[in-house]
Amino acid sequence: MRRRIFGTAATTVVLGLLIPLAGCGGSGGSAGDEGTIRLVAAEYGDNTANSSKAFWDKVTADFTTANPGIKVQVQLLPWTDIDREVSRMVKAGNSPDMALMGGYSDFAAQGKLYSASELLPVTAEANFLQPLADAGSVRNTLYGLPFVASSRLLFYNEKLFADAGIISKDSKTGWQPKTWSDLRTAAKALKDKGVKYPYAMPLGPEEAHAEAMIWELSNGGGYADNSGNYSLASDQNIQTFKWIKEYLVAPGLLGPTPPSQLNRADAFAAFSRGEVGMLNGYPSLAHEARAKGIGVGAVTMPVADNLGSGETPPAVGVADWLMAFKQNGHRVEIGKFLNFVYQDKNLTDFAGRYHLLPSTVSASRAMAGTTGMDKNDQQFLTALYGAQLYPVNDPSWVTISDTIKRNIGRAVDPGGDPKAVLEEIASKATEATKKH
Repeated sequence: MRRRIFGTAATTVVLGLLIPLAGCGGSGGSAGDEGTIRLVAAEYGDNTANSSKAFWDKVTADFTTANPGIKVQVQLLPWTDIDREVSRMVKAGNSPDMALMGGYSDFAAQGKLYSASELLPVTAEANFLQPLADAGSVRNTLYGLPFVASSRLLFYNEKLFADAGIISKDSKTGWQPKTWSDLRTAAKALKDKGVKYPYAMPLGPEEAHAEAMIWELSNGGGYADNSGNYSLASDQNIQTFKWIKEYLVAPGLLGPTPPSQLNRADAFAAFSRGEVGMLNGYPSLAHEARAKGIGVGAVTMPVADNLGSGETPPAVGVADWLMAFKQNGHRVEIGKFLNFVYQDKNLTDFAGRYHLLPSTVSASRAMAGTTGMDKNDQQFLTALYGAQLYPVNDPSWVTISDTIKRNIGRAVDPGGDPKAVLEEIASKATEATKKH
């Protein structure tokens, strides 16, 4: 989300949080214990107090109590390391039995993963939210089991909006933008009031592909066409970045840092300091900002003026994936554990800890019916039902997304040419696709 869906603070893990593996030698990959399965999982916490260790300790202990013959060993790795480390393990012939991380399609393309139908009953497989199940499927077979998810909404600082006269101080309805022109008008009012970042647009290399996709979808574009083929340099996408450059960048409505140099973490931190009028965010940011006294409004992204105010673009959705490796032959044990992990109580517990969204229909309903999901989180869940995810089921997406992240910001730089930049990205994407 991020390819990963939690904040960048989660990229640091204290070594004491790691749950050590009981030996990693031998082709069986289980340290000689046929009753032990291994999970390598990303660390979602950013300190000892909120480490994912507490969750996995309880879940694995409860599982072994219910299934005395099976033990589960968990290793937590930071987001910055997990893709590389799991790939290294697989290449060395020492695959874990399971991994929880941000991508799965490379392993699926290599034939190294069990499909969901080999692990879960039909009812459990059918329980995944449809947009997530679609993104986790390769050629209509589910390999990436969605675990937790998030969607993006357009945030605005209620006090800054009231001070700028965009909404009244006692407004019950808040801001309700319909088109990009409404967003531009609000940004101009914020700038006139001295707001540092009227609209914060993080097109820096950290996560530019998220911001870019949000804007493209709101103009009827996106990364792929209706046939599922990449359409990175479509007319709609080119027009999107031309509009941003002309109507937001040129009049100075995006703040002091050029979009190509603004990373998500910096934009989010500025929002929590009260320096940003608008930006696209996810649930945990809303909770963090409110904890610091920022009044946060959240709305769906407005659409391009040519689409008409009645259109509602799909939100961008992001998920993290559980996958099961075939190498050690522990299909039955893995299946039992996954069935246990995906129980509503476990999924809602994990999602609630990090203000994320559970990946199944039943857990979403359970979470929505408890104090674990407030009305603001419910907005994100509603958006997720109709969200569009990155094409993570394409093995070339890792390369293509990196190309987007490192280059798309140039499309709106003062000397940049949106058409030339997008065509360059599309050309590199074509090369990456051919390699897979």
